[in-house]
Amino acid sequence: MYFENKTIENVVVEQQLLASIMEKNGLECHGTWDYDRMTFDKRFDLKEGRFYLRVFCAAISGDVGNRSAVLKISKPALGKYYYPHGVEYENEVFPTHLVKECEQILANVKKQLAEFGLIDESSNTSKKQAAKQTVGV
Repeated sequence: MYFENKTIENVVVEQQLLASIMEKNGLECHGTWDYDRMTFDKRFDLKEGRFYLRVFCAAISGDVGNRSAVLKISKPALGKYYYPHGVEYENEVFPTHLVKECEQILANVKKQLAEFGLIDESSNTSKKQAAKQTVGV
């Protein structure tokens, strides 16, 4: 399940700042990166199974490996883990309490990004993108 139109999608942020914000909200990046992508995960082990909240990011400049990247956040997703095949994001039934918890985590991340002036809390676009749209770039 992808979280759309109410989260942090398309926000552009420096890697170190984003990693700090994600860590404060329980989302970690343990080796889930390459030189132009990062994924932040939070694992949930429930009676219904193992689930992951994932926030995917792509580098728009810099290098993830040396922590100098500027990242653009993609649609966050909630997936169910199946051994040995991996995580499925679509055509799954997710526990309502888990979806609400994930939405709260993403809302907290969005609020913290707004505190750094990187996102307008009333919309899903970063302030840089809004400025570009205003001047017609």
